[in-house]
Amino acid sequence: MHPTIKPFDALRRPVEIMAATQMRALLVDRADAPFRLVTLDRPVPGAGQVLVRIEASGANPLDTKIRRGNAPHAKHPLPAVLGMDLAGVVEGVGAGVTAFAVGDRVYGLTGGVGGLQGSLAEYAAVDADLLAPIPVNFGMREAAALPLVFITAWEGLVDRAGVTAREKVLVQGGAGGVGWMAIQIARSFGAEVFATGSAASQRAIEQLGATAIDYGQSSVAEYVADHTAGLGFDIVYDTVGGATLDASFQAVRRFGHVVSCLGWGAHLLAPLSFRAATYSGVFSLLPMLTGQGREHHGAILREATRLAEAGHLVPRIDGRRFGMDAVAEAHEAIESRDAVGKIVIDVAV
Repeated sequence: MHPTIKPFDALRRPVEIMAATQMRALLVDRADAPFRLVTLDRPVPGAGQVLVRIEASGANPLDTKIRRGNAPHAKHPLPAVLGMDLAGVVEGVGAGVTAFAVGDRVYGLTGGVGGLQGSLAEYAAVDADLLAPIPVNFGMREAAALPLVFITAWEGLVDRAGVTAREKVLVQGGAGGVGWMAIQIARSFGAEVFATGSAASQRAIEQLGATAIDYGQSSVAEYVADHTAGLGFDIVYDTVGGATLDASFQAVRRFGHVVSCLGWGAHLLAPLSFRAATYSGVFSLLPMLTGQGREHHGAILREATRLAEAGHLVPRIDGRRFGMDAVAEAHEAIESRDAVGKIVIDVAV
């Protein structure tokens, strides 16, 4: 059931005219429909939930696909409020919540799929298990840029591949959202990291301490020979899918491990099998879709907080500012692929 929807005709209308039980939100009524600013009933946190006053919402490519009606795997029926990542302040706690108190700064991957209210709203009641404290050295925008991409990178490298010190790790797509996190996570474990990217992304990749590989200039055989003496990489994390995942099967060493967060196509497994290597897929939406494993997402984000506070984690954020009145433009920037880093929506007005 959706909350009662009431028209709201001005984004910056004075807050004092709104009832304390209401909030502003952006609604998408159907596939390809424009965002519509509405007034909804403010959610009330149930048992195990936290009410968050949202200050920033991370925008992801999946958000644009859901809006276009091209993401059935997200199971987010329209009309709906979109937005998966949030950062904000705890305004209330439900029964049984002891990890957070009113006034805490929190962030998480909390909604926008599976019928869960998204973060393009002033408030959300979310499962406390999905949240973690924001790093003390991060603002709201930096925190909102992390959850989906960090969780996806951590699940692949740590939960699936078990990355350890001195291993050679290849990240396919190092300048992308997940790749950017994967480089930093692997380095924090003491791995030697290599990352593919375009010529334009080489400097950014190297600033993270990884060895950049221009995929437009080097074949798989060439970069495997150059960087591993032909043996292959211990771990390959594919964040691109398609032909890049096929290339990953050729780049892994014997008994190595390939991980992909976009392994949705049909692929020949012979190169992987002949190396006696293994493969894992990553699907970070599962805890929200199924209700299982949500506490692990909160634990992963606490690791992100630890790394950030130690100076080992830096988000890459597009320099443009988008408010709630410009989310359509933010989505266009994602779809046109002209964003440099994660786009973050400023929700608080």
